[in-house]
Amino acid sequence: MSHAVVMHQAGGPEVLRWEERTPGAPGPGEVRLRHSAVGVNFIDVYNRTGLYPVPLPAVLGQEAAGVVLEAGPGVALGVGARVAYAGVLGAYAEERLIAAERLVELPDSVTDIDAAAALLKGLTADMLLKRVHQVEAGQTVLFTAAAGGVGQLAVRWAKALGATVIGTVGSEAKVAAARAAGCDHVLLSDEAGTKVLAARVKDLTGGKGVRVVYESVGGPLLDAAIACLAPRGLIVTFGQSSGKVPVIDTKVLANGGSLFATRPSIRHYYATSRELQEGAASLFAAMAQGQVQAAVGARFALRDAGRAHEALQGRGTTGATVLLP
Repeated sequence: MSHAVVMHQAGGPEVLRWEERTPGAPGPGEVRLRHSAVGVNFIDVYNRTGLYPVPLPAVLGQEAAGVVLEAGPGVALGVGARVAYAGVLGAYAEERLIAAERLVELPDSVTDIDAAAALLKGLTADMLLKRVHQVEAGQTVLFTAAAGGVGQLAVRWAKALGATVIGTVGSEAKVAAARAAGCDHVLLSDEAGTKVLAARVKDLTGGKGVRVVYESVGGPLLDAAIACLAPRGLIVTFGQSSGKVPVIDTKVLANGGSLFATRPSIRHYYATSRELQEGAASLFAAMAQGQVQAAVGARFALRDAGRAHEALQGRGTTGATVLLP
C-alpha cells in the first residue's frame, strides 16, 4: 500500500497527515512514478499556510525524483527510467501519477537525492540568471538569503558566470555558508542591518549600486534592496520567507533611477516541454562542470514532512532539504 502526506485544511505543520493513498493506473500521456527523494521548498510552506491556496485535500510538494513503474498509452519513457520533475503539485507521496511531458530524464552523473534537492531551485536559478536577466562577467549582483537552498545554488552559478556577488544572510551563523557558496561580500540583513544595507552596498560598489537584486525574503527588506540598485537596475522578487512582499510604488522606481521590477514564475518561463528540457539541460550541464552543487543541508523521512517544515520556517536550515520515502 502506498502512502502520502495529505493536508485537509490550511494551518501549521500539524495539518500534514500520513495517510494511505493509492495512485491508480496511468492514463494516456501519464506514468506511475515511485519517488526516491522529494524536495522541500518554501512554496510548500506557502501552500500549507494558505498564503498560496491549493484545492483541498492536497498532497503538497512540487519537486521529486524517482523511477517509472508503469507508463500509460502514448508515453515514450520506459519502465525503470530515472526521472525528476519540478513545479507539479503532489510530490509528498511514495507513488503518484504525473504527465510524462513534465518529466526530465536524469543523467548518470546526477543522483536522485541531488535531483530532488536541486531541480526546482536549479530551474529557478536558471530562470533568474539566464532568462529574467542575463548575468555576465563583470556585473555585480545582490542575492538576499544567500545561505538558503536557492541562494547557495544561484550564488555558485553567478560566480561561474563571472559576476561579483554580494549576499545577505539573516544571522551570523549563516555567514560561513554564504561565503562557502562563493559570495564576495556577505552582509547581515536583520532588522538593524536593513537600515544600512543600501549604504553598505553603495560603499562596496564605489557608489554605483548593483545591476540586479534577487530578493526572496520580502517584508521590510524589499525597500532596502531596491535602494541598492544602480540607475536602470532590476529588482527581482521571487519569494517572501519573512512576510508579504510590500506593494512597490512606481514613484520609488522612477526616483531610484528608472528602475525595473518583476515577479517571475517558473510556470511561465518553463511553460512548454521544450523550455523545461532546455532549462534542465542547462542545470545538469552546470552540475557536471562543478558550477552548481545540490548542497543538501537536511534530510527527513517523508512521513516527517511536518518536522521539515518547522525547521525550514524557523530558519533552522541551510542549503536544500529533502524527504526520503
